Amino acid sequence: MRTTLLLLLLVISTPFFAQSEDERQLRAIYDKALTNGKAYDWLNHLSNQIGGRLSGSVQAQQAVDYTREQLDSLGLDRVWLQPVMVPKWVRGTPEFAFIETKPGVTTNVPICALGGSVATPDVGIKANIVEVQGIEDLEKVGRENIEGKIVFYNRPMDPKLISTFASYSGCVDQRYAGAAEAGKFGALGVIVRSVTLRLDDYPHTGSMSYGDTPVSERIPAAAISTKGAELLSTTLKLNPDIKFYFKQNCKQLDDVESYNVIGEIQGSTYPNEVMVVGGHLDSWDLGDGSHDDGAGCVQSMDVLRLLKETGYKPKRTLRVVLFMNEENGLRGGNKYAEVARRKNEKHVFALESDSGGFTPRGFSFNCSDENLKQIQSWAGLFEPYLIHMFVEGYSGADIRPLMDQDLVLAGLRPDSQRYFDHHHAENDTFEHVNKRELELGAATMASLVYLIDKYGTIPNKKIKG
Repeated sequence: MRTTLLLLLLVISTPFFAQSEDERQLRAIYDKALTNGKAYDWLNHLSNQIGGRLSGSVQAQQAVDYTREQLDSLGLDRVWLQPVMVPKWVRGTPEFAFIETKPGVTTNVPICALGGSVATPDVGIKANIVEVQGIEDLEKVGRENIEGKIVFYNRPMDPKLISTFASYSGCVDQRYAGAAEAGKFGALGVIVRSVTLRLDDYPHTGSMSYGDTPVSERIPAAAISTKGAELLSTTLKLNPDIKFYFKQNCKQLDDVESYNVIGEIQGSTYPNEVMVVGGHLDSWDLGDGSHDDGAGCVQSMDVLRLLKETGYKPKRTLRVVLFMNEENGLRGGNKYAEVARRKNEKHVFALESDSGGFTPRGFSFNCSDENLKQIQSWAGLFEPYLIHMFVEGYSGADIRPLMDQDLVLAGLRPDSQRYFDHHHAENDTFEHVNKRELELGAATMASLVYLIDKYGTIPNKKIKG
């Protein structure tokens, strides 16, 4: 009877001891991040000493060298560079544009070339302009009203959607495919409203694609600031015969070699099971890429440091990957997945931070229902840190190529309301990153990695999406 009672007490008390252990570990992680974080200092160097890190640029290589050096200093078990060929697109001299209401009467407006666009002729392009609300309007307007003109895509982000990423998804197609589609109707070029909810003078660049359009038939594409778009639209309504002029000097060069930067801590119990945390090291060139995605890179680096310095010895191999070329090709993410499959590596979990360095709210997951339920059962551990979101959803572009049926994919979800104020624009700079918010994100990521490593994932379930 006494033995039975002791066993019963042991069974009852075990979950409480385990819970207390987890609470203590999360508290240690957050304390370390908020009192001795390294992410902000690393980001300061990336942003202010190196700057924008367009794939194939000198700055991108400097970022590779710097982050490798910092990972080496952490005493990880292994740090290495993974070669990957990346596109090299260059912007050239600053773009220029104006609205001409009548000969000699012009108003300058801010534009920037979209990433991957061809240049205008040396003298630029000046033509009448036709406004549409999206690609689907081209057919309605008809070739007879588009040929020889500049197409102006003016669909804004939907302000009614609380998720700004959903709003972004609702209009980004005109940026990505607008030139390819307008070219089929004989357009000379396209101007695209910047994808941001904010009304300002910053044009926002981003990737675009010509699909299978022959090089000789590609037309130039540029983004116009939201204030510029409002002015252009209003002026066009008052006088449909206005002309628009723009000039850009961008160029696509041959691919060059770059690198994913990788560091790892070997697992003590299951070294062949790999857990990845990462962000993309490249950025656009207009700002310094602090939110997109310098923040995600330095947070991911700090995850391994935080776990190491709080004395946690991971069961599984923890790997930080700083991916190259997410912005205009996804070559780094694809190369990492390709090498992992060739080596027959078993990845069980991957977490990406690529939504800015704002206050963390939680995570979205691409995984089985069983894994999602297990993760949601840990929600109480995060409540003291105001982390409440554990939902099914998008994870990240760079880790998605790793997807298979046994893998849990996760994306850090910060508060997104200000993200598209800075996304791909000149004001994506270091002074717009809050040190405490950045450190809270690193601690939140490290906490999830700790729990996944400790309790494992549930295998052999078909992943969604």
